Amino acid sequence: MSGPGSAAAGALELLAGRGQSLAVAESLTGGLVAGALTAVPGASRVVRGSVTAYATDVKRDVLGVDGALLAERGAVDGEVARQMAGGVRKVLGADWGIATTGVAGPLPQDGQRVGTVFVAVQGPDGAGEVCRLALAGDRDRIRQDSVEAVLGLLLSELAEKSRAQDTEQHGGNGCLQP
Repeated sequence: MSGPGSAAAGALELLAGRGQSLAVAESLTGGLVAGALTAVPGASRVVRGSVTAYATDVKRDVLGVDGALLAERGAVDGEVARQMAGGVRKVLGADWGIATTGVAGPLPQDGQRVGTVFVAVQGPDGAGEVCRLALAGDRDRIRQDSVEAVLGLLLSELAEKSRAQDTEQHGGNGCLQP
């Protein structure tokens, strides 16, 4: 069982079991992550909402991403993804936040190649993970792979938190470093 539907269902099940909520901040995926999550029956128990922050000023003004960071590095950046995940948690009052930002193409953006994507997860304790992806394919494939990546990262973080609570251990998840 793989793909965005199974990762979404698995993550929602874990969150519901903990009584926790989720918020989504999306750029290049333009609502696809929220769509994958809300396609799962019972998602309303967990999903608070989403912000499609396609424009840079929306990332800054709505999600609270640092304006100087955006001016210096552009919107396609690991720290931007991290701040988007934290910002959407705060704005929508959720326990967990996830975010996507990147270049789906057809042209490079902010000095980043097509297929450069950052996905981020932030949990209730403020800790989280950011992954840098180097994806291949056309615009649709890059966007779909980004959805799968952020939902997989969320599922991995949730499972890791469960394992850490059980075993007091914490490990990596194989992300490229931002």
